[in-house]
Amino acid sequence: MIIINYRYQNQDQLGILHSNNQVISFNNIFKAFNLEEIPKDMNELIDHFDDTFFNKITHVLSESILPYTPLDNIIINTPIPFPRRNIICLGKNYAEHAEEVKGFNSTSVNAVPSDPIYFTKSAYPCIGTEDTILRHENATQKIDYEVELAIIIGKKGINIDPEDAESYIFGYTIANDISSRDLQKRHNNWFKGKSLDTHCAIGPWIVHKSDISFPVELDIQCWVNDELRQNSNTKRLVFDIPYMISDLSKGMTLIPGDIILTGTPAGVGLGYRPPKYLKPGDIIKCQIEKVGTLINYIER
Repeated sequence: MIIINYRYQNQDQLGILHSNNQVISFNNIFKAFNLEEIPKDMNELIDHFDDTFFNKITHVLSESILPYTPLDNIIINTPIPFPRRNIICLGKNYAEHAEEVKGFNSTSVNAVPSDPIYFTKSAYPCIGTEDTILRHENATQKIDYEVELAIIIGKKGINIDPEDAESYIFGYTIANDISSRDLQKRHNNWFKGKSLDTHCAIGPWIVHKSDISFPVELDIQCWVNDELRQNSNTKRLVFDIPYMISDLSKGMTLIPGDIILTGTPAGVGLGYRPPKYLKPGDIIKCQIEKVGTLINYIER
C-alpha cells in the first residue's frame, strides 16, 4: 500500500496510489467507512492507522469501485512536511561510508562505530520530490548528498524489544540528507550542517510496511546528473533496523510520525578525491528498491 500526500485542484489531500497509477483520495475511502472526520495530514492519518484500520482499507479497495485521479494529474507533496519532532539520524551506518569519511569531524580511532551514532536535523518543512534545494551561499560552499532509507514510526513505544521492532513501524520512504560539510567541520558537530532550510528531502510517498519484507534488504542508489555515485543494499547496515529501534527506544519514547534516517552508503561527495560537492543546476536522483525515486534540483 502506497500512501501519498498530494495536491489536486489547488487542494492538499491524502490518498492511496492504487493499481494502474490511480490515486484514490482518503476522502472517498472514509466516506465508504461512513466516517466524516478525515485526518488533516499524514501525522493524523498515522495516528488512526492500526491493523483494524488497515484491514478496513484493504477491504474497501477490494470490494468497492471508488473515484480516482490519474497520477499524472496531481502534484506530489512530501509525505510529512512538518514532522512532529526533529528527524532522528544515524551516522556512519554503512561500513564503506564510515571508511570513506574516516577522520572527518571525529577523534575516534576506529572508522566503523562500535555503537550507533545518533544526531538530529531540523526540517520544518521537509521538501519533496521535484523540489529545489537552496544553496545558501552566505552560509555554505560544500553541499553534499546522502541517500537514506527512512523509517516512519507508527505507534508509541519505549524499551522496545528487537523482535517487536517491526510492529512499531508504519512504513518507509526515501530521504536525501543534504549536508553542508564546511559547517559540519567548522562547528565540530553535525546539527547546523544538516539543518539548513530545504536540506532535507523526503518522498515521494510512504510505502506501508506490509509491502516490504522484513528484514529489510533493498537496493539503495543515488545518481548526480546521471552519474551513479552510491550503490548498495540496506542489508549492509552496520546496525540493522530492529537493533536501532530497540536501542533508540531505551529510556526514550518513540511516537507516531517519528522519522528515522538509517544512514547512507559509500559514494558521498566528501568521499571522493578530490571531493565532488553539488553544483548549481545539479540533479540528484535517489532510488530505493520497492519504495520509489526521489528527485531534487540544486538551485542555479
